Amino acid sequence: MRAGRRFVLVCACWLAGFPAAAATDPFPQLAGAYLVQIGERDLWAGQADKRLSPASLTKVMTALIVLEEYRPAQVVTVGKYAAQATGSRLRLRTGDRFSVEALLTATLIASANDACAALAEFNAGSIDAFVAKMNERARLLGLANTHFSNPCGFDAPGHYSSASDLARIAHAALTHPKFAELVAKPDAEIATTDGKRRFHFRNKNALIGSYAPAVGVKSGYTDGAGRCLIALARKDGMQVMLVMLHAKSRWWDAIGIIENAFDEAGTHAAQ
Repeated sequence: MRAGRRFVLVCACWLAGFPAAAATDPFPQLAGAYLVQIGERDLWAGQADKRLSPASLTKVMTALIVLEEYRPAQVVTVGKYAAQATGSRLRLRTGDRFSVEALLTATLIASANDACAALAEFNAGSIDAFVAKMNERARLLGLANTHFSNPCGFDAPGHYSSASDLARIAHAALTHPKFAELVAKPDAEIATTDGKRRFHFRNKNALIGSYAPAVGVKSGYTDGAGRCLIALARKDGMQVMLVMLHAKSRWWDAIGIIENAFDEAGTHAAQ
């Protein structure tokens, strides 16, 4: 049996142990903070306004900024700063040339910090200028518990968000069809504009391709942030979004919570 199928079957069996969906915070031990929504209506929440490190969930805001000025065929030359990025990366080289679309694909699917940094520098002229755009966009979205210090999600002083704020950023990004398309892909391939270097990668969000209802959005991890996830799932005409920060076991727990939310939504719809 494929690993993905085992993953879903184990979760389906484990789901029976979840508590009834009546309490405001029925899952207090699963994450440092979480939010579950049906559509855009809050269903369950635990410390959803708490300021925590968001790890690579940060890249959802980066993608939103890029998409609001999106010119996919524009060519980006990778600079020295981006090429030296650490953590999750594709090992891009200084002087590599990619389309904006290619780098956005790598940023969202591979969570590549070098692609993310190259996009940010190209979009605003410098990392600092791009971060200023991120914080201004957060202000316009009315996010009271979000402040960014970098575009890619590294732990840093003054870099934080909340489950509620991240849900609002994700909903804003999902209004862009390209974002929705990319975060639903199980894998992708990009190439330099001359075709000499090609990169194939799988989606870092393990729900994509393993859990049929999952259609996005982004996962992340750092030592400071722990396991983080924004998951989007659709089934039977219903949509559930789950945001988890500092989660204990995000993949197993996410499917259980999402399935419980679908059950709750279906129960109310039938009444």
